[in-house]
Amino acid sequence: MPIDQNIKTEVKEQVTVFEHYSKQAYDLALEYAPKIVIGILVLIIGFWVIKQLGKLWERSMKRRGVDVSLSTFIKSLISIGLKVILLITVAGMVGIQTTSLVTILGAAGLAIGLALQGSLSNFAGGVLVLVFKPYKVGDTIEVMGQKGEVREIQIFNTILLTADNRTVILPNGSVSNSLIVNQSKQGTLRAVFEVSISNEFDTERVRKIILDVVNADKRVLGYPNESTVIATKVITSGYILQVRFFTTELDNSPTLADVIEHVNKEFIKRGIGEPTPRMVVYKD
Repeated sequence: MPIDQNIKTEVKEQVTVFEHYSKQAYDLALEYAPKIVIGILVLIIGFWVIKQLGKLWERSMKRRGVDVSLSTFIKSLISIGLKVILLITVAGMVGIQTTSLVTILGAAGLAIGLALQGSLSNFAGGVLVLVFKPYKVGDTIEVMGQKGEVREIQIFNTILLTADNRTVILPNGSVSNSLIVNQSKQGTLRAVFEVSISNEFDTERVRKIILDVVNADKRVLGYPNESTVIATKVITSGYILQVRFFTTELDNSPTLADVIEHVNKEFIKRGIGEPTPRMVVYKD
């Protein structure tokens, strides 16, 4: 009998505990269920509103002619910021202490920031590139000892494609602090090469021959970018003429190669130089 009584007492205590926790769960459900439902609705509506604001931003920036890279970059930052604010707001509505949450997020952000200093530097560099536009996608630039066409401007890196088809990935932090030579900024580029001529040939005659060949190429630009041939140095056997002309950035290299070839052929045809004049090409 005493054993049965103990079992009954134990069962009764367990039932009492169960009823106690069941009542607490019921009370919590009654208290928080409406808040949770409202919070979910706010989240759904909030995400929809943020998405629509993103589309409105894109249309507005497109009408204003803002660069696509900059517009997309800022849109992503705004979207992430609004979503974080939305999540914190909903957490407060549900009953979570947002002060503690913000503190935790701040501490986590500080820890991540210290761990990713290099990445944050590249991120800041990407922002500077997109805002101040020292170059854009499609430009040919020289930076950090590399030269190529800008294919992408990412948040952390700039992607170049070199003339020999190599893909070069440059960190934006280093790029923004380096000397950048943008060959496409002005829309034109000067081509320069030198020709050594023997003393027996008249300078004016040679100059006219070269200019006729240069200006015959339709890719060579005229006024105000006049082509010139000037004597830059006197040497033992003669003199050196420097040839300068302008083309578009895209046409520069092929035009320079063709002009050199045609000038050389014209010299051979007219018997100028014995042997054929030596040409020296260098970067302007």
